[in-house]
Amino acid sequence: MHDVLNASSGFRADIVKICVRDREKERRIPMSYFTFDKNDILDNESINLVVELIDDAEEAFNIVSAAVRKGKNVVTANKLMVANHFAELVEMQEKYGVSVLYEASAGASIPIIRNLEEYYDNELLHSVRGILNGTTNYILTRMYSEGLDYNEALNDAKAKGFAESDPRLDVEGYDAKYKICIITGHAYGLIINPQEVFNYGISSISQDDIRYAREKGLKIKLLSYAAKVNENTITSYVLPRFISTDKHLYYVDNEYNGIIAEAAFADKQFFSGKGAGGHPTGSAVLSDISANSFGYRYEYKKWAQGTITNYTRDHKLEIYLRYSDAKDLELFHFDSISEDFKSLDYKYVIGIINLEQLYSLRDRLSGMDIFIAGTGRKIQ
Repeated sequence: MHDVLNASSGFRADIVKICVRDREKERRIPMSYFTFDKNDILDNESINLVVELIDDAEEAFNIVSAAVRKGKNVVTANKLMVANHFAELVEMQEKYGVSVLYEASAGASIPIIRNLEEYYDNELLHSVRGILNGTTNYILTRMYSEGLDYNEALNDAKAKGFAESDPRLDVEGYDAKYKICIITGHAYGLIINPQEVFNYGISSISQDDIRYAREKGLKIKLLSYAAKVNENTITSYVLPRFISTDKHLYYVDNEYNGIIAEAAFADKQFFSGKGAGGHPTGSAVLSDISANSFGYRYEYKKWAQGTITNYTRDHKLEIYLRYSDAKDLELFHFDSISEDFKSLDYKYVIGIINLEQLYSLRDRLSGMDIFIAGTGRKIQ
């Protein structure tokens, strides 16, 4: 972040103090900038903006809350903190007259929140969907293009700095879920508890699944999805999906993210940018710091409009389910099955299932030898 800020010539921001936890780590900037006590920042009246970039969501909320109560503006990249405390953050901003900006929490280098707030503020959005996690996209790209197995691709992502030592938040779809919850708040004005959103990741993917996609001329991407199902109701989920060559997201590879906003008047618009790595996140944080210097605040216009009032998981979608044990298959109550394939070492079905059914199985899925992906075909 320090590198990105220093490279900017568009505006001036003075770094007063940097609070860190590790006292032993070597630093590239003078130690006079550093403190190990957050109150040296929170109680400093000369500091009018706090940039929060720690990985502890609850402690991050404590810091942000304290800063806001003291009348300080905040920039954060913590998607878990924002998603879990969305309503509280909105209410605190109104109460204390400050701004909390978090562009980096949703699309990394893609300015999706600002666009939803300003460009789509009165637009009727049919859906917002896309690749919101650069780590999983990098893993899937390496598996598809170079034939690596999942663990090889994951270790490569760790070596490149795209995956954490504990990558579960990324590969199980939690990171993407928190991001789509934040996006949903701005796209539709409805704040959703992340626990209500179904997420399923890529940790059980195999080369059988990649081979099936390649034979069909498809790629597999981890897709975050939010859409209207009627005039006042939306649904959302995170699930791997097969993507065909006529779709923009087919060509979003490696650590890049891609988002498609589909609207009544603007039709489809596509955004793409890097989704993993320090500098892409730093660019979004820098943009928020700059916006804050001009007094920018989110206005939460869709929330004020109150058009969308309901959230549902009563939503049908077509999925590919690869399985080994027929007993696992029996847990999935398909409305209909259009394809059923069995060989000695590879079995799958394709059929229509209700999202609520998948949600009811969410605690059991990680222990099954299965892989699930949406086909992307619309249900009539």
